[in-house]
Amino acid sequence: MLAHNRAHAEAAAATPVATLPFGEEGALGHFRDSREVISHLSPDFPLYCFSPRELKRRVNEFQVGFPGDVGFAVKSNAAEIVLRAVAAAGVKVFDVASLDEIRRIRAIAPAAEILYDNPVKSPAEIREAYELHGVRSFAIDDSEEFDKLRAIVGADPQVQISVRFKLPGSHAVHNLSRKFGATEPEAIMLLRRVALAGYQPALTFHPGSQCTNPLAYAEHITAAARIRQKAAVSINMLNVGGGFPAPYLDEAVPPLSAFFRAIDSAYRANFIRSECRLVCEPGRALVATSASLLCQVKHRRRGHTLFLNDGIYGGFMEQFVTAMTLPNRAFRGTEPLRGPTAEFEVFGPTCDSTDRFTLPLRLPEDIAQGDWIEFGLMGAYGSVTSTRFNGFSSDRYVLVDNGF
Repeated sequence: MLAHNRAHAEAAAATPVATLPFGEEGALGHFRDSREVISHLSPDFPLYCFSPRELKRRVNEFQVGFPGDVGFAVKSNAAEIVLRAVAAAGVKVFDVASLDEIRRIRAIAPAAEILYDNPVKSPAEIREAYELHGVRSFAIDDSEEFDKLRAIVGADPQVQISVRFKLPGSHAVHNLSRKFGATEPEAIMLLRRVALAGYQPALTFHPGSQCTNPLAYAEHITAAARIRQKAAVSINMLNVGGGFPAPYLDEAVPPLSAFFRAIDSAYRANFIRSECRLVCEPGRALVATSASLLCQVKHRRRGHTLFLNDGIYGGFMEQFVTAMTLPNRAFRGTEPLRGPTAEFEVFGPTCDSTDRFTLPLRLPEDIAQGDWIEFGLMGAYGSVTSTRFNGFSSDRYVLVDNGF
């Protein structure tokens, strides 16, 4: 283990660890846990404590339990150190939404299967993905996108086109059907067009991010069977998307096994495995538990108001748009803070008044400037959604054996 002093840590802070090759200790090192990170680095900047061991465990849970191929939704965390760990854990399918994500995957896993499942793409994006990066799977949800795609890829029979459909209602925190998805009648028409044009037809859906009802997947799979039957088209793949939930506090989240059982049952009832490949592409549920975010208290006002060195414009964007309660624990030095707790109003470091946690945080009553707070379940939608507003950043990673 490298011996790090505070001067070393401050100098290293200028280099985002996410850009370092996975497995290289490099700038901020590899530690046993977050307490050892505090002991060696004493970081006064937000720092993600990433556990490849926990990520591998979660990937294995999906690979053992899900009755098909397991992919990864890159949008949930595109840090290189995380993508390398996902690939090292055996994931060979990646769901991407942009050229930047495609380039990242090609640099890390050149032979990986890429599903370009953003239903809205520019001609330039389609052209580069198809011609330069060898992408052969695209999603659509309207005729205009199909025409755009067809004009660029021509009559290539190796191209798979997934029709993304939606159902009314939502069982998720984020209802993605407000933005994407064809209705059942539209999906039937699109699937016919895909097949008649000589492409490989597929269907895909997304029940919404942080979906807590396993039956939502069964309903969508049954709808996919209706669409396929009415279109009179055999499909090459059924992609059930992501949406699998992470175990945030104060939420009734069924175990992943309940989702796998519901999916398997509906799939077996409606499709023949040898004729239709089954795929999922989790993001949040795959990586959320693999990283925590270690923050420091910058200031405490009289009463119960705290300012942290990270906030809504950094790793906590979801705290602005969603009422999710993150697990947390506080440290004074390397010692956990215990004793009576109280609710605190918490602000981030920027000069913007909206940089405020939507929900109050329950923290030790005597928490003070210089103490650290570690937030769990920050492996998804943390560093990937952060900005550099006001000159603050939230994108540095360190490796830990034991996560929180």
